[in-house]
Amino acid sequence: MREDGNGAPDAGAGGTAKAVSEDQRQRGLLKTGALQTAILNSANFSSIATDEHGIIQIFNVGAERMLGYAAADVVNRITPADISDPQELQARALALSIELGTPITAGFEAMVFKARRRIEDVYELTYIRKDGSRLPAVVSVTALQDAADAIIGYLLIGTDNTARQQVEAERLRLDAVLKESHLELKKAKVAAEEANLAKSDFLSSMSHELRSPLNAILGFAQLMETGAPPPTPGQKDSIDQILQAGWYLLDLINEILDLSLIESGKLSLSPEPMSLAEVLADCQAMIEPQAQKGGIRVYFPELDGPWLVRADRTRVKQVLVNLLSNAIKYNRVGGRVDLRVTAAGDGRTRISLQDTGEGLAADKLVQLFQPFNRLGQEAGAQEGTGIGLVVSKRLVELMNGSIGVDSTVGVGSTFWIELDATAAPHLAAEPADTPLAAPAPAVPGTLRTLLCVEDNPANLMLVQRLLERRPDIRLLSARDGRHGVELARAFLPEVILMDINLPGISGITALHILAEDPATARIPVIALSANAMPHDIEKGKQAGFFHYLTKPIKVGEFMDTLDLAFKHALAASQPASL
Repeated sequence: MREDGNGAPDAGAGGTAKAVSEDQRQRGLLKTGALQTAILNSANFSSIATDEHGIIQIFNVGAERMLGYAAADVVNRITPADISDPQELQARALALSIELGTPITAGFEAMVFKARRRIEDVYELTYIRKDGSRLPAVVSVTALQDAADAIIGYLLIGTDNTARQQVEAERLRLDAVLKESHLELKKAKVAAEEANLAKSDFLSSMSHELRSPLNAILGFAQLMETGAPPPTPGQKDSIDQILQAGWYLLDLINEILDLSLIESGKLSLSPEPMSLAEVLADCQAMIEPQAQKGGIRVYFPELDGPWLVRADRTRVKQVLVNLLSNAIKYNRVGGRVDLRVTAAGDGRTRISLQDTGEGLAADKLVQLFQPFNRLGQEAGAQEGTGIGLVVSKRLVELMNGSIGVDSTVGVGSTFWIELDATAAPHLAAEPADTPLAAPAPAVPGTLRTLLCVEDNPANLMLVQRLLERRPDIRLLSARDGRHGVELARAFLPEVILMDINLPGISGITALHILAEDPATARIPVIALSANAMPHDIEKGKQAGFFHYLTKPIKVGEFMDTLDLAFKHALAASQPASL
């Protein structure tokens, strides 16, 4: 704080800081609003929102494209039941009436009955297009609530079965949407913090909804990639494009969600003493395939100790991997990246990454940490969104650290982060991520049983296709938690694969029931869920799941986790040696 000539404090600096803070808040609100608009306008997902009585209020671009109606044809006129197969709705009403033991009317009530009771509901139905043709779809129904938890409407998000064939076109379209979103950020205005929180919750929900179709897209693409006989060169090129676009879309969802959580104040961190030596070793293993593919040499320092800092281990790794990936991606052919760890003074430790790229001019450096700003690289060969560095900056600052860059055009750039060093004299070795053990050898002629509890037909089919390659595993399946518990008690499978959001009872509730039954308590249960938020994963681990896999799955990791669980089950079944 400055003083005037009479020694009185000058409030100008404080006023400027408040103005800057308010400006940052407003820009965050504008960005979140534009992202919501971009998702609602997605042409590959039909988003239909109704009021509490079922009358359509929002009919997005995707719904218009898929169903042939203009928004003006349906908004404030009809319910989604009026454009659905009436016989299917009658059958659904009857099935739900039997399942839930209460009369349910065919029509819109049958479409939203579970959602009205805060039960996540994903099911298949047939839309009737304006031209009379039929569109098989998978629809997710969610109840929309106000601040007092009263239901004010319903959101129906649908995908058709041809979407997987259009992933490459979707990637290009999404890039265009992101550019358009950046322009919209400058124009949009939002006035209340409550709106920011509501949009953050919407993005979290949308992330969950997008992961289920992505799981099918990426899962079946991996199956085709590793199938027998192997795909032809032309087929492999197409599969590679699907996988590249799908993983890119998943990264985008994760980055947007991280940024939304940070700006809404909902991101939780766990700062604690951690070893930079261990984290750098993890980063080296993670980044090595990208470096080899790009022909870039990456040199990690040989540290003379653990180099302890106080920070969130997972988030530090996320920031360093992002900086390393950028240093490789934007390097020159045959270039190199050098990492250094040094004491920075004031009780801080600096991690710097020096690359041999083209470098950045002064006018580009001032734009570096702006959301969606790729500094003119939009037309380049490298994919990107301009979000990763923004997320990295916010994460480092939330950990009481700082981040910066020094760059010389034609020479390269040096990105650095500084974190608080800790003076702890002793730090117990942090458990590393659970290694995936080698597959447990099956006894010849034996058959191991896996129970999969999954209500999404596409995800269940993916598991079935994966296990067709494992003749040593017999698959049982259940579509809801209660049936899953019944099958587990009846057949005592060696391993259970459990979705979290299930009809009737949740996967966590089913897990607790199994754990309380002596007959099933020792069966390792693997969670396989689209709930991929850090607090969701932590909640799953605390609930007692053997392992927590998130959708979309990686086939190799999925198979390794199953083998690890079967090995654990075999060891648990052996009598203890005296």
